[in-house]
Amino acid sequence: MTGSADRATAAERFAQLHEGPEMLVLPNPWSQGTAKLFANLGYQALATTSAGLAFSLGRRDGDGVVSADESLEHAQQIVEATPLPVSADLENGFGESPEVVANTIRRAGEVGLVGASIEDATYRPEAPILDRSLAVERIHAAVEAARALPHRFMLTARAENFIRGSPDFDDTMERLLAFEAAGADVLFAPGMPDAESLRQVCDALQKPFNYVAGIGPIRLPLDELKRLGVRRVSIGTSFARTALHAVRTAAREVLEQGTFGYLEGVPSVADFNEILNPSEVSSS
Repeated sequence: MTGSADRATAAERFAQLHEGPEMLVLPNPWSQGTAKLFANLGYQALATTSAGLAFSLGRRDGDGVVSADESLEHAQQIVEATPLPVSADLENGFGESPEVVANTIRRAGEVGLVGASIEDATYRPEAPILDRSLAVERIHAAVEAARALPHRFMLTARAENFIRGSPDFDDTMERLLAFEAAGADVLFAPGMPDAESLRQVCDALQKPFNYVAGIGPIRLPLDELKRLGVRRVSIGTSFARTALHAVRTAAREVLEQGTFGYLEGVPSVADFNEILNPSEVSSS
């Protein structure tokens, strides 16, 4: 994506994917290579993963240890890897004040992102979730910044209760409804406890609800999630964790057993060349 026209086209496409009858499934690349892989497999849009980035940097996820500069530079690399629309996991906006969050959204638009998520986590163990009124004020500020961008921008508001030690369904519901009223385009509450709570949230909201795979106890196929009312599914950290798990298993095999059984069925370098950068086939 090289110019404002391309960015506007991707932004419009991303918005349309949320408005159509089909569920939008977002894989979460953590490198330019994985972005190309997912694009070539046929996914229609991408979203970054803060955990995938943190792990690639050798850091913990969820503690706010990756900076705004690092996250946005990484997001720009993902944007530039394919023509697909890209949304970003911008954690808590890299600061608690509404002004900081608004500036983060402005910067996100500048690097070519057409969407982003903002969560209400603090990264402070003694008070892991922001006060609700401040959380809503931050989403108001983020929405205003998003609407001021020269292209459409899908803002996702996240309620973190269930993954931050405060599994309060009523508070989660109230936050999601308040975020929707503040103008968020997509709502998100990772780690919902069961299918019934997921159905209740989807029924209460007018805007799309995002379910994330691999976080919390719910393990339902796409068709069942759609029946419950889910309109967007993100893979989150689960592809990155799956890849790292495979590497760890292979590395342990070599170290502990001295064997190379992990190579069975693994594509060759030539295969991956074609997967990531397919050759142009001549029509002659």
